[in-house]
Amino acid sequence: MKRSILLVIALLAGQTQAQPLTIFDTHLHYNSDARQHLSTEEVIQTLKDANITRVLVSSTDDAGTQLLVEAAPTLFLPALRPYRRAGETKTWMYDPSVIDHLESKLAQNNYLALGEFHAFEEHIQLPVVQAMVDLARQHNLVLHHHGDYGAVEALYESWPQARLLWAHAGFEEPDTVRLALQRYPNLWVDLSHRPDISTWAGLALNWSMLFEEFPERFVLGSDTYTLERWQKVGFYALDARDWLSVLPDEV
Repeated sequence: MKRSILLVIALLAGQTQAQPLTIFDTHLHYNSDARQHLSTEEVIQTLKDANITRVLVSSTDDAGTQLLVEAAPTLFLPALRPYRRAGETKTWMYDPSVIDHLESKLAQNNYLALGEFHAFEEHIQLPVVQAMVDLARQHNLVLHHHGDYGAVEALYESWPQARLLWAHAGFEEPDTVRLALQRYPNLWVDLSHRPDISTWAGLALNWSMLFEEFPERFVLGSDTYTLERWQKVGFYALDARDWLSVLPDEV
């Protein structure tokens, strides 16, 4: 698969069939509950076992991200969430103190992205969300967004030049994803948590056609928001390699 601005998936030079396709995972969390059960060393080993060689990581709270970056700075690329604790995914957009939190963290650390953040169409024009978008613009950060297509449209109305990573393809149908990719050249699609891509019958035709049409615009992710999903990282990587293997070589 070709490289995008987010360096999705790459074959290392000299790989053999015994070496599985290396993966850039663009959707990983090391949240406070996972930290009670998984050390940074165990996280790194889990990724190594799955041949995941680069990761975009965000955490609730941000301490998890900083622990991983400190432990393996060449493996982890940090992103900053608006969440300070669990349970804020549906309330953060109404809380002005979130902006103080983001500004404080941005002053302390370096980040590649803001997010993953949850916001739907009805939330994007709220003052807190707009202030966060302004921070992303000021710091030249990618927005890692979890929400519907209407929210994507609203984000681009607010910031037409935004670089947007769309988590889970918005849980939208492939036709809607195609429309989004056609309209917004700086949009990339995160395929985490999309079991409809590949089923017992193989790679779904509507997704396969989309991958062939936009080979540089899709990225992979494990979305380890629970401990159970951490335990399945290797499976998610194996599943992705399975359906990637049936795509044409040029894709």
